Amino acid sequence: MEVEILEFEAGARKATGLTVIIDVFRAFSVECYAFDAGAEKIIATGDVEKAFHLKNYYADSVLVGEREEKKIPGFDFGNSPSEIIKADLRGKTIIHTTTAGTAGLVNAVNASIVITGSLVNASAVTAYIKSLNPQHVSLVAMGYRAKLSAEEDLLCAEVVSAALTGKKLIPESMIADLKNSSGSRFFIPANHSFSPPEDFYLCTALNKFNFIIEAFPIEGGDVLLKKVDVAVL
Repeated sequence: MEVEILEFEAGARKATGLTVIIDVFRAFSVECYAFDAGAEKIIATGDVEKAFHLKNYYADSVLVGEREEKKIPGFDFGNSPSEIIKADLRGKTIIHTTTAGTAGLVNAVNASIVITGSLVNASAVTAYIKSLNPQHVSLVAMGYRAKLSAEEDLLCAEVVSAALTGKKLIPESMIADLKNSSGSRFFIPANHSFSPPEDFYLCTALNKFNFIIEAFPIEGGDVLLKKVDVAVL
């Protein structure tokens, strides 16, 4: 099994084989918590105006997303797991748009299979990949606003890569270090209204969920996301 690590939207476009689009802070952590809260499906789109259009198309749907890390005006929720865990999303369709994560999904046009990746379901991601045993795996770290390398996304890629290739890696101390690097923004008081400290801890709860999220392209260039339970040993 060949495993490569790529970054940003360019990496998503380059990715081939089974592709994992990674966004730890916060898009794909949010999606895991949304499915755990009972969401039926998620529609990812790269465009805010299209998100509003999709809300009118899908009955019983809610808008989730951010620009500049903040909740988009008119949306039901920001891109914040601490908001999502308080919501009753049973049977709901989530319309999700973010700066990095969902942009990676809509750009992964050359991949054969696309799933999302985050620390909260890293073991499930690894188990799912092993069950399929693909020849090539692309791990795409989307980074901060899809422009700057992000330690948390690269760490998640390394965790999955190590598990797939037999490399020994102890991620717990590396996760703790994120509080002093890329995760430090969650502890800045001015950010607490849209990026609270709780989000840091929810996004770094390693292997909390035993499911993966698989992505399927749909008409209009958007992406349908579905939860797939995985047996994690």
